Amino acid sequence: MIRPRGLIFGDTIGIIAPAGPSTGEKVEASHRELAAMGFKVKIGSSCYRKYGYLAGEDSLRADDINSMFEDGDVDGIICLRGGYGTLRILDLLDYDLIAINPKVFIGYSDITALHIALNLKAGLVTFHGPMAAPDIAAGLDRFSMESLYNSILGERAGIGKLENPGDEKVEIINEGIAEGTIIGGNLSLIVSTLGTPYEVDLRGKLLFIEEIGERPYRIDRMLNHLRLAGKLKDAEGIILGDFRACDPMDGKEEHSLSLRQVIGDIIESIGKPCIANVRAGHCKPMITIPLGAKARLDGYSGELEVLERPIMD
Repeated sequence: MIRPRGLIFGDTIGIIAPAGPSTGEKVEASHRELAAMGFKVKIGSSCYRKYGYLAGEDSLRADDINSMFEDGDVDGIICLRGGYGTLRILDLLDYDLIAINPKVFIGYSDITALHIALNLKAGLVTFHGPMAAPDIAAGLDRFSMESLYNSILGERAGIGKLENPGDEKVEIINEGIAEGTIIGGNLSLIVSTLGTPYEVDLRGKLLFIEEIGERPYRIDRMLNHLRLAGKLKDAEGIILGDFRACDPMDGKEEHSLSLRQVIGDIIESIGKPCIANVRAGHCKPMITIPLGAKARLDGYSGELEVLERPIMD
């Protein structure tokens, strides 16, 4: 895997909107907050565009990504927000260009498709972490900021345990030890890559999954899709992150399995080492996870440890 250079304060971070649109106010707030954190900022054209539910036409959003990687003045890239749209541009990216210009790349949710594609096609380590508009513009809490810095700053990033904030306990689903590079993100996007040239490869990997706003039967369907495609069998271990608002619909509880029952039926039954309630995903505070970095999942202690520096000096 190609590791990007770690950032230092004073570096330039490019903001791009590869999925859904935001507002000018949030773009400017993101700019102010990143500057207050000690970075220079370059804003991509997509951040000010709107094309229905997309931040501009596909060609524009793809060009923003390619241009930010090619731009020698840009040291790292953060996505403005998720929403929907990254699947539409996977075949418009220049992965050879990206591979010879590796940079810190940060985002989550719909950005999962880009994480998987950049990992697969460019061999790049990327970062599942806070985005500009929903997180940084509002002011990052200290835990989320420290976790981000511990992943992307050259003087801070290293190996070590990824720990939950406060009293949040990691749940052990299946005991056992597993090692591999971490890949994954949002469950809906992971499943959407199946059958495409960007299909997630889980051989020798630790699969990380998070989700938001999906009822248990939909989680059931997507996990079974992964199971029937042989992906859960391929994975060395499974890390379950935040599943926000994934409970049965109000008033429908007696007609639904719980999320925990779905996990038991599908994940627990395959016997792979698995931990849950890792606070990464659509949650605050959030852990930044280096995707493509080797890690060790301990299903006895509930610990997740990064075994190699995700960045280079």
